[in-house]
Amino acid sequence: MTARDRILAAIRASLPTPRPAQDAIAAEAAALLDAPATTRPPLAAPTLAGAFAAKATALGTTIDAVPDMAAVPDAVRRYLAAQGLTASIALQPAAALSDLDWTGIETHAGIAPDEAAALGVADWGIAESGSLVVHSGPQTPVLLSFLPLHHLVVLHETALLPHLEDYASRITGAPQPRNAILITGPSGTTDIEGSYVRGAHGPGFLHVILVTSTG
Repeated sequence: MTARDRILAAIRASLPTPRPAQDAIAAEAAALLDAPATTRPPLAAPTLAGAFAAKATALGTTIDAVPDMAAVPDAVRRYLAAQGLTASIALQPAAALSDLDWTGIETHAGIAPDEAAALGVADWGIAESGSLVVHSGPQTPVLLSFLPLHHLVVLHETALLPHLEDYASRITGAPQPRNAILITGPSGTTDIEGSYVRGAHGPGFLHVILVTSTG
C-alpha cells in the first residue's frame, strides 16, 4: 500500500456511516450562506471609508481624500513633491484622468520598467481588507499596476464595498475582465532572515486618492 492509499483510507475511515444524503449536504451548504452577517467578520470602522482606511493604512498604503475628480491633479502634485519625485507620471489612458488639468505635471501613457510613478483608477475598493480591485481592459494596461515604484490609484468612495463576496456578486452575470487584479497594500516580502524588502514583486509604495464626492 502506498502512502497515498494509506492517507485516502484514513480519510474514508473517518467519514460517518451511513453517508449523509446529497440533499442534506446541499441544505447544510445553503445554511452556511443563509445569514452572512453571522459569518462575515465585522468591519474595522462604522463607515466603509473608515474601515477601508483602517485596513489599508495598517498595510502601508497612504490615503489622501479629495472632494472631487478636479482635485486629483493637486493630490498627485502633493504626493510627488512629498516623495521628492519629479513632476512626471504615467497616466492610465482614460478620459476621466486625461481630461483633468495637469498643468505643471508631465503625463504620458506608456509605462517603462523603471517608471517612478503611475496613476490609475480602481474599479472597486474592499473595506474588509483595504484592497483595491482593478479590471484590465483597453483603457487599463495591466502593467500600470505592476511596474511603477509608486502606484497612485484613484478610488471613488461610491465604489467601496463591505466584503470581497459583495464584489463577486456585482460582477456575476456581467462581462468578465481578462484580468482582475486585487491589490492589498504595497508589494513586499520578508526573507528567511526576517529582512523586509519593499517592492519585491511590484510597486513599493501604494497611494490611494479617495474621491469623496457622490456626484
